[in-house]
Amino acid sequence: MSIVILILVIIAALVFEFINGFHDTANSIATTVYTKALPVAGAIALAAIMNFLGAFMSEGVAKTISTGLVDVVLEDYVILAALLGAIVWNLFTWWKGIPSSSSHALIGGLLGAAIAYCMGFYGIMWMGVLQKIVIPMFTSPFIGFFMAFFLMKLIYKLFASVNRNKAGKVFLRLQILSAAAVAFAHGTNDAQKTMGIITLALVTGGFLSAADGIPLWVKFICALTMALGTSVGGWRIMRTMGHGVTKLDSVRGFAAETSSAIVIQIMTALHAPISTTHAITTSVMGVGSARRLSAVKWSKAKDIVMTWVITPPASMLLGAMFVFIIQGLMHLF
Repeated sequence: MSIVILILVIIAALVFEFINGFHDTANSIATTVYTKALPVAGAIALAAIMNFLGAFMSEGVAKTISTGLVDVVLEDYVILAALLGAIVWNLFTWWKGIPSSSSHALIGGLLGAAIAYCMGFYGIMWMGVLQKIVIPMFTSPFIGFFMAFFLMKLIYKLFASVNRNKAGKVFLRLQILSAAAVAFAHGTNDAQKTMGIITLALVTGGFLSAADGIPLWVKFICALTMALGTSVGGWRIMRTMGHGVTKLDSVRGFAAETSSAIVIQIMTALHAPISTTHAITTSVMGVGSARRLSAVKWSKAKDIVMTWVITPPASMLLGAMFVFIIQGLMHLF
């Protein structure tokens, strides 16, 4: 039975990774597509390749997920419940076209499933949750917003005397590099979360020691699955990211992408599994605000922020619910 559950966990983890790929494709390529820096097919191919490469670059975020949040030995069905909760929430927000956080859905699902399994809060490493999840969750969007705001102001100042069309053509080329940087950063952070979940399941099932690190085959299948998901694209969310928050051109697109890529890489270096969605969305808000505050569609921004707030508790409830559902099914069979 344990082998069957482990296989189901790996399948569910890869389904989550695939959904994460197309759910978050918009993060790295929406502005590039809408400013016509790249055609749709080229932008998706670039994002898929850079996601794949980024997934191999470090293990810190994966280790946070696998060893830094829960201090009890979970059964693999609990990890399966966490993944199912995250998948359901991701699909719901994708269907609604809302750029929610796949990261926080997965972490919320894991915490909710662990709490339901323990029938209490004692199994959670709350200091780890505070330092690696809660603090970065609030700081990274603000850093992204203000970094993009000041970068945009700096660009305005440096290129004030340059012909607008000429500057636009230069930044159209530079935006390809900034989009690649965001996609690479997305791979270094987001792909690792699923690596951490699969590794946690392997350790829980007794197939791996916690000291062994992340197996190479786990890295490869997670990287490949995210790249395949990215190749599908997330057009509903891309519509929101590309022009739903503020009007973008190549200059603003470059500033937003560069700022978000820097934020994601900083947090990855700190082993913090942040939301790449939060980083790029607030960066887009930042470049819009640099022009004027009214350039940002704050009603749309409010809807996005509300989804951010709702995602952790909603996915926690879903993770807990799936624990009880799976327990009931196990008793039946």
